[in-house]
Amino acid sequence: MNPFRLFASIVLAALLAFQFGCASTSTHKGTGEYVDDAVITTKVKTAILDEPGLKSAEINVETLKGAVQLSGFVSSQSDIQKAVGVARGVKGVKAVKNDMRVK
Repeated sequence: MNPFRLFASIVLAALLAFQFGCASTSTHKGTGEYVDDAVITTKVKTAILDEPGLKSAEINVETLKGAVQLSGFVSSQSDIQKAVGVARGVKGVKAVKNDMRVK
């Protein structure tokens, strides 16, 4: 095998490994999905922080493939509804799961 073919084979193998190494599966998020979810989480946290009357320190936000999960404790049912409404209004949010509890 000549040196050029060997080098081309190695480069091709590395590119394929990189492509499939960053792809997502049903149990593993790809790099792009991880970044997108982190951006959505940050946007939802910021929107909740900007909402008057909500104690954002007691509301946890997690995102997986665009689905946002809200958890933690709030002081009333109306706070739950307000937080869910704020989260739904954030661009990129596909669904909101409410696991918040009234304390």
